[in-house]
Amino acid sequence: MTRAALIEQIKAKKSFLCIGLDTDLDKIPSHLKDHPDALFEFNKAIIEATSDLCVAYKPNLAFYERYGAKGWDALERSIALIPKDCLVIADAKRGDIGNTSKYYAEAMFNQLGADAITVAPYMGEDSVRPFLEFEGKWTIVLAMTSNKGAADFQWHGSPELFRQVIRKCCTWGNEDQLMFVVGATRPEGFKAIREEAPEHFLLVPGVGAQGGTVEDVVKYGMTKDVGLLINSSRGIIYADSTPDFANVARKKALQLQETMEALLKDRGII
Repeated sequence: MTRAALIEQIKAKKSFLCIGLDTDLDKIPSHLKDHPDALFEFNKAIIEATSDLCVAYKPNLAFYERYGAKGWDALERSIALIPKDCLVIADAKRGDIGNTSKYYAEAMFNQLGADAITVAPYMGEDSVRPFLEFEGKWTIVLAMTSNKGAADFQWHGSPELFRQVIRKCCTWGNEDQLMFVVGATRPEGFKAIREEAPEHFLLVPGVGAQGGTVEDVVKYGMTKDVGLLINSSRGIIYADSTPDFANVARKKALQLQETMEALLKDRGII
């Protein structure tokens, strides 16, 4: 999906919501736990209930890889269900020497069918460059994350390490192919992010269960082209543990979509 197509979908759906498919068999409703295809059945219900309210889905690969070939099969079939008007983000956080990254990219883009992948930039340009070579695909670089350990490295240095990462990565790719992961739990950091990457899209986890708010993210991070994909996982997919879970998930997604619609209107974007 191109940048123009993504912006078009955001305006059409009045939403910049990304739903994380972090499907954990220990947390899904009990009536599904004994189903022989539980991962897929849960995802299918969530996707069918919410796809008109979001512009992206983000399956976290670890939740599928833990089950080996069976988990990978469920992941592939889940991705095949996602409508073409939704961006598919493989949350894999890959990053290794050149040839390894090349094969990771081929696996994610050519085999899995993802539109985007999250990558770790610690090993430098030759570990990120192979992902950027795929036309029409997105590379989403970890920049300022929302976990507690982010303070160990990301906020050190002058300028801070996350600034250095973004500044350097912006020399490798442009806003049509490169995004950054920026956690919602440090809204004050968005000002610094936008100083380094004023037009790039940001994938923003940490809203909801981790304490971040849509309003703060928009206040500090939105651009004229929106420039945001706000992710919610647990707050939507595990909002209910009864057989009605998909309908409840839809209600939670709708609440976020309606908040986003109001903010888009306030900004004059729609």
